[in-house]
Amino acid sequence: MVNPILTPTLSLKERGVRWNTNQKSKMLDSETKSRIDSARDILVGKVPDPKSQVEQITIALIYKFMDDMDRQSEELGGKATFFSKEYKKYAWSRLLDNRLSGHERLLLYAEGIEKMNENKNIPQLFRDIFKGVFLPYRDPETLNLFLKEINGFSYDHSERLGDAFEYLLSVMDSQGSAGQFRTPRHIIDFIVKIVDPRKNETILDPACGTAGFLISSFKHILAQHQNFSSELTPDERGRLMTNFCGYDISPDMVRLSRVNLYLHSFANPRIHEYDTLTSEERWDERYDVILANPPFMTPKGGIRPHNRFSIKATRSEVLFVDYIAEHLNVNGRAGVIVPEGIIFQSQNAYKKLRKMLIENYLWCVVSLPAGCFNPYSGVKTSVLLLDKSLAKRSEEIVFVKVENDGFDLGAQRRPIEKNDLPEALKVILKCHSGLDPESRVFLDSSVKRGNDKLPLAHLVSRKRILENGDINLSGDRYRDTGIRISTKWPMVKLAEVALEIKSGFACGSSDGNSTGIPHLRPMNISTDGQLVWGGTKYISEDVFTDKPDYLLKAGDILFNNTNSKELVGKTCYVDRDIHAGFSNHLTRIRPDLLKIIPRLLAIILHEMWRRGTFLDLCHRWVGQSGVNNAVLSSVEIPLPPLGVQEKIVAELGGYRKIIEGAKQIVTNYKPTLKIDPVWPTVFVSNVLETVKYTQKVQKTQFLPSGRFPIVDQSEEFIAGYWDDETSVFHISKPVILFGDHTRILKYVDFDFVLGADGVKILQPDNRFVPRFFHLALLNSEIPNLGYSRHFKELVRVQIPLPPLDVQHRIVEEIEAERELVEANRKLIKIYEQKIQAKLSEIWGDVTSNN
Repeated sequence: MVNPILTPTLSLKERGVRWNTNQKSKMLDSETKSRIDSARDILVGKVPDPKSQVEQITIALIYKFMDDMDRQSEELGGKATFFSKEYKKYAWSRLLDNRLSGHERLLLYAEGIEKMNENKNIPQLFRDIFKGVFLPYRDPETLNLFLKEINGFSYDHSERLGDAFEYLLSVMDSQGSAGQFRTPRHIIDFIVKIVDPRKNETILDPACGTAGFLISSFKHILAQHQNFSSELTPDERGRLMTNFCGYDISPDMVRLSRVNLYLHSFANPRIHEYDTLTSEERWDERYDVILANPPFMTPKGGIRPHNRFSIKATRSEVLFVDYIAEHLNVNGRAGVIVPEGIIFQSQNAYKKLRKMLIENYLWCVVSLPAGCFNPYSGVKTSVLLLDKSLAKRSEEIVFVKVENDGFDLGAQRRPIEKNDLPEALKVILKCHSGLDPESRVFLDSSVKRGNDKLPLAHLVSRKRILENGDINLSGDRYRDTGIRISTKWPMVKLAEVALEIKSGFACGSSDGNSTGIPHLRPMNISTDGQLVWGGTKYISEDVFTDKPDYLLKAGDILFNNTNSKELVGKTCYVDRDIHAGFSNHLTRIRPDLLKIIPRLLAIILHEMWRRGTFLDLCHRWVGQSGVNNAVLSSVEIPLPPLGVQEKIVAELGGYRKIIEGAKQIVTNYKPTLKIDPVWPTVFVSNVLETVKYTQKVQKTQFLPSGRFPIVDQSEEFIAGYWDDETSVFHISKPVILFGDHTRILKYVDFDFVLGADGVKILQPDNRFVPRFFHLALLNSEIPNLGYSRHFKELVRVQIPLPPLDVQHRIVEEIEAERELVEANRKLIKIYEQKIQAKLSEIWGDVTSNN
């Protein structure tokens, strides 16, 4: 029977409507993923920018798929429509003709993609995609390899293509200059599940980027109708496709989002190149659901919006939130990611926006961890959930604090076990059902975080927030945690034990100076509470002449008062008189020696920073978080008697000396190889055995735990875990892993899974003991080419080849040394735990007052 979806008489719209009928979403298969990775690897030498790589792969895929559809039509008795008449010569099948030379193929392809937007035989969607494109390189060999990879894709009406394109988009870097950052997929899905778009609702993303929110909403709706009783009819599916709309100011983002939607079965995606904040032509459009992560950055000089906004502002984040609220239908709902400024900036526009939201739209604020957008940005964000109907019915707003989203907050964003999102989703959905007494009972349950027991969410009355002068939307401000400190020592305010609490002075002229008087800044306080001198700035003697009151004396304490919120509170002890000043971002505390030992006070304050005490005390000024002197003066600390203080300081000082000595051994140890000149040498390339690689796993797929460790080319060694047996590299004898970018060398003697591009597996032949081979590589000189591929340099290295018995003896000696190093590593851990136990003793037990 002929498949009607492939008949040439069907329109492109009809093809799209039928594309995914009765078809469940598929996971991205390893072959497709591998082909995308390979295509990027081919381009990287000629097209280093990830965004440009994505665009080149996108154009090539669409080019190939048009040819596929022409072939399908011809096979079913129809005619080619896309590559016909004068465009017939550009057909993919002709492009790959073996009779063409590499140079001829390059000229033909370059000409084809540049002229395709003029092809009247293809839909307007495709003409728009090809508008302004060009081939950014002129290397026939690169193009030949690239087209060969693209040829492996097939337009087979499978959702697999949509999954593949989403994976391709995930590798694209941030557009930081415009304040645009790729929204993590798990955060998008979290917001979509809360807002819960439905099949008959219109859905908008006014800053759509690559259409992530629209795709997630589409999949969410399909998932609602998977079983037989609620399955979408073809007509319902067709109408569903017309409900989605997106705007973006960037032509490149518009192109990518159109392709993304097309490959998810949208035949005519409604994505418009449109400036949401300055254009008026779509102002009167309203939507049932709006989802967005708008640009955070405002161009220099601000934005000049038209006069139809209810909030008069020039900041993009204010205008976008205003736009979203005002463009909801009567019962509309929205989920929007906002930067920290929206939550508590004190300028009038921000306060007016918050007032409007609380009175008419807002029902929930979700605080996200500060590192959610790493590595693109460490900016702190929250999610505002709007519901015009619920906001009118409820007297309270829900505040939810997510401290862990399933990934660490470093640049690599590695998976971890801690994840508050599932519990947060349950709480939020429970609350949305009506904010009734039953939901309060649910909110009274708690989730454990470390040694504390804090509720994940709490309710605050709209009246209470509005009565607050700055209408602050920081949930912690209104939280009554019931946490009390139980300590045997009295609690006193810092002002009671300090003779002086004094901020430093600003001195912009310190920039660029390398001599003169040191002018200390927050970077001079390390995260382990030490005064460090790397990167110190200096001011001239003349500038410092009238500032003798800012000199540092032994016993002074420096407190980091202004910085990113997570760094406010770092504290260090000044152990000697220093002819130096300090910036206005630091506060000098001079303790009263009759009441407290300075070193202990520095330890207590730094421990308070480590515990996060200062996070909720921070205010915002000059674009930064900070704790001013008045707030710092009122901070309470435990105060043991002086005799006890002396014993505590002596005990902690002893522990610290042990740790520092052990760290010196661990840090400076490097296994060295004494080379006998009689040993022959060999090139690394001549001793490597051929290794059959297994499928690599992408970072986004790492598991926090599993059967097999995932290794990559970072210092951390084990980056995550994996359960699929097919991806495992089974060890028959130990191997060495080499980071092609990082030059990291790792000895591995267990089964593992590869987790990153650029990792090379080195397996020496039987002339080498693997551990000695590793040692020889560590002691060799591998040129550092910057962020380049180093493997080609590694294989040119010559290493010594002593007899096997000598190799074994050397390895035994090195192993004995390594055991001593590991013993010191354990010693560090033991004494760090002793320090924390002593600090906990100072503070007492944390108990609940409930």
